[in-house]
Amino acid sequence: MRFSLFAHMERVSPEQDQKRLYQEFIALAKIADDGGMHAVWTGEHHGMDFTISPNPFLNLVDLARQTSNVRLGTGTIIAPFWHPIRLAGEAAMTDMIVDGRLELGIARGAYSYEYERMVPGMDAWDAGQRMRELVPAMRRLWKGDHAQEGTYHSFPNSSSSPKPVQTGGPPIWIAARDPNSHEFAIAQGCHVQVTPLWQGDDEIIKLMDTFKASCAKLPDIPRPQIMLLNHTYIAEDAADARQAADEINRFYCYFGAWFKNERPVSQGLIQPLTEEDIANHPFYSADAMMRDKVIATPAAAVERIRTYEKLGYDEYAFWIDSGMSFERKKASLERFINHVMPAFD
Repeated sequence: MRFSLFAHMERVSPEQDQKRLYQEFIALAKIADDGGMHAVWTGEHHGMDFTISPNPFLNLVDLARQTSNVRLGTGTIIAPFWHPIRLAGEAAMTDMIVDGRLELGIARGAYSYEYERMVPGMDAWDAGQRMRELVPAMRRLWKGDHAQEGTYHSFPNSSSSPKPVQTGGPPIWIAARDPNSHEFAIAQGCHVQVTPLWQGDDEIIKLMDTFKASCAKLPDIPRPQIMLLNHTYIAEDAADARQAADEINRFYCYFGAWFKNERPVSQGLIQPLTEEDIANHPFYSADAMMRDKVIATPAAAVERIRTYEKLGYDEYAFWIDSGMSFERKKASLERFINHVMPAFD
């Protein structure tokens, strides 16, 4: 199993300086690079200070100049917000600038808050259909001389300009949950990225079972890789782990509030949750975080992650967004690199 870092600029308070948050994002990426992690991933979001990343290609180009070895991944591009020609060209240009280190993660998106602003009237099903049209179109544009009469995008004969550095284009990862998404990814020759949210190891097992069943339905296609994206905190001791569980629970309560899209938003910040809001969440709690996430001392984290390796996961992405201070994130990441990763060498 290999390990990567998944990070955004996360902002929940107007007191947080955005430039400083970006500098902290870069610092964590450098730690990942120096520590021998495989990749750094960052996603795409719009109008939400909760996860600031309007164009991950910009971040990755900057990271390419400040790192040496890590692969640089979009985790993920939101497919319905892109025209195929634009995405093919910008991904290829990024691949050129970062010397062939690009990994291209693509998803249908998750937040109706973004859908309402970027593609009014679109729902999750429609977003998924747009992704299914986008991915093969982009690959054909990388080959060149592709014309399309599609449901969402039609254009005359066109080619990506420029072409990617990597032969055939950057590896593509599809964020998948249901069997149809897994089967689409595999049929397209793409890798799969899965994210358990609040059902812990049961969901991690179910997602792997879905992946394996999809591979079995498409036996003539070589098995792609599968990445597990999971919130992680490597604790100094039990008290430190408990503090992290409280912090990550608060993060998930804000995530849930953004997802429900019911609270007022001003200046990119959602109306703050009260302590009562957090305490009364129907299924998020600090105890649930301790059960469902890898929030543990190094030895316990090794044991937990080893089970994911045995299930068949190829990559474990350390999701560091958590609402906690930069200093606590940094200490956790360094403990992961120094005391967890060596057990998998």
